[in-house]
Amino acid sequence: MNPPGRRRTGKAHHCPVASGRLDNAERRAYGSGVAPPLTTYTCKLTEAQGKDLERWVRRHDFEFREVPYTRFAAARDKLTVALYTSGKLVVQGRETKEFVEFTLEPEILKQVRLGYEQVLDPSLRVPRFGVDESGKGDFFGPLCIAGVYVNGAVIDRWAELGVRDSKHIGSDRKIGEIARKIRETPGCVHTVVPIGNEAYNRLYRTMGSVNRVLAWGHARVIENLMLQRHRMDPLPERAISDQFASDKATVGRALMSLGREIELIQRHKAEADLAVAAASILARDEFVTRLKRIGEPFGLEFPKGASAVVDSVAMLFVKTHGPEALAKVAKMHFRTAFRAQGLPEPPRQEWRPTSRRPSAKP
Repeated sequence: MNPPGRRRTGKAHHCPVASGRLDNAERRAYGSGVAPPLTTYTCKLTEAQGKDLERWVRRHDFEFREVPYTRFAAARDKLTVALYTSGKLVVQGRETKEFVEFTLEPEILKQVRLGYEQVLDPSLRVPRFGVDESGKGDFFGPLCIAGVYVNGAVIDRWAELGVRDSKHIGSDRKIGEIARKIRETPGCVHTVVPIGNEAYNRLYRTMGSVNRVLAWGHARVIENLMLQRHRMDPLPERAISDQFASDKATVGRALMSLGREIELIQRHKAEADLAVAAASILARDEFVTRLKRIGEPFGLEFPKGASAVVDSVAMLFVKTHGPEALAKVAKMHFRTAFRAQGLPEPPRQEWRPTSRRPSAKP
């Protein structure tokens, strides 16, 4: 039975396990607790909702095309949208899930309907950790890694909260509001490991790469969560994080004693998982808070990211406070740090795919 307010045809958004329509890659993904991607979605729109959607589509660089029996049909990148004269909307393509979650539901349907996917895919309610970081690409400010434990009850409480990848949330204020609600959710266990700039620069010098620093931070977060297992019911079955290194063993090698007791799943775009999305919000909220705090003694509001604006602020900072102070507020392996100090930039390393040894012939 469909949830109230959501109508679907029998074919679209079918349960791939029940229907038996899984290819080998999807079977492996589903068996490992990773839901196969949603590539088709249908629902019924009212007249007003149809007009709202068409206006949205026209504002966002879709290419319109003629399709019989439709009010309009349009495509962009990996997404196609067709609204039929009957009011039936069909969304298809690899970006279907993101479009439904971040555009159709909040802006057109005006209702977040988290939960139907949990009926189709019980793995979405499995007790688990989500881990994510913020600040990796920001010259100023710390690196913050957060972890969150969720279970079915926590997910139910977040149904109307708007928890999603922090990059899709428009303002720091909104991130702060959702972060507070995440922390206040009964049953949600969370931790944040902030790595201040001086500690970050020491770790980078010792470890030699950003990925190793990230791996240590992820491992530390998982260990901190495992130390709080007495607060978790039921116990977590796995930990999920974004795959930031080409070699998954980078994080595996960094895991500490308790962290080795839990299955670790790394995948690209892991923020699509609710637990990882919540961790991304807590990590970003911590980063934004600390970035503001480290600028206060200098009477500055440090910009985020890495850009020409960041370059100009860094140069002014070094001119005013000296290069020694820069290491207290910035990540010194960034090229911005060399430019700000008037030093020659290190040569760029050409990226090369990891070569594989040929398999031995039988």
